[in-house]
Amino acid sequence: MSERSIGVLADKKKARLDELARSTAEKGGVSLFRDALRRLRRNPVAITGAVLVGLFLLVAIFAPLIAPHDPVQRFQELTKDLTVDNIPGPTADFPLGSDPLGRDYASRLIYGARQTLFVGVLATLIGLALGVVIGAIAGAVGGWVDVALMRLTDVMLALPGLLLAITLVAVASQSSQWTVIFAVAIVNVPIFARLLRGSMLAQRESDHVLAARALGVKQHTIVLRHMLPNSMTAVIVQSTLTFAVAILDAAALSFLGLGDPDINRAEWGLMLGVDGQRYFEVRPELAYYPALAIIVVALGFTLLGEAMREAIDPKNRR
Repeated sequence: MSERSIGVLADKKKARLDELARSTAEKGGVSLFRDALRRLRRNPVAITGAVLVGLFLLVAIFAPLIAPHDPVQRFQELTKDLTVDNIPGPTADFPLGSDPLGRDYASRLIYGARQTLFVGVLATLIGLALGVVIGAIAGAVGGWVDVALMRLTDVMLALPGLLLAITLVAVASQSSQWTVIFAVAIVNVPIFARLLRGSMLAQRESDHVLAARALGVKQHTIVLRHMLPNSMTAVIVQSTLTFAVAILDAAALSFLGLGDPDINRAEWGLMLGVDGQRYFEVRPELAYYPALAIIVVALGFTLLGEAMREAIDPKNRR
């Protein structure tokens, strides 16, 4: 290649770099959030997960408008031919047929989305709150406090999550919806605590924290205004993945008969365990529908959470 060609290529490269620098200066740079959002919009996995999650939220929020019937009411059209060995199937007015008590199964499945959302959100938020408190104290204080809290989380992580949840529910004097929520929340506490503690330790030696400390800023101000906000991104993304696990754990507890004993409350895990398992030979659809709903919703949150994790990872930036 001649010197003239090399010079032309160098000039073109310099012109592209200058143009990129001018555009970046005009836009004022790109924040981490905007950069992650831009990559999420181009990621088919994130779009698929967002669509599934969006549909689930719409069904759960607008269940009274979408459901064709009252999920608790027993209908004469369904109960007149209802026996132990014969559960009415789909009809024009009842598209998914009847449940074992003569109630509209489609309406109960739709209302089950609302109940699943309620349990999943509360379990995730409680676990997130407790985990953030433990992780922030361990990462900010350090020393023997850090050691004691992390050994406690190690003990909790050593037990399988579902086994720990079963133990906590079994210890309760009477199982209910709230025992399931708190059991699933406690299972997720060490995950958030470990993740936040690691992020806090990384922030402790960062330049802006060292500068604030050199300027005489108080320790609690540094933790609350500098370390904690910059450490929460990964924890929030993890909560999306934890939500999917919370739904599966709550459904598993209900399937095992340790969930909400109220048979009038529509919940996917309870429908799968009580109706689906007991009457599987009569009408296997009673197990297929809630199982498919649980799988689809958990898949949606998992896909969205994994895509968000990749989007905020500095190693994946282009």
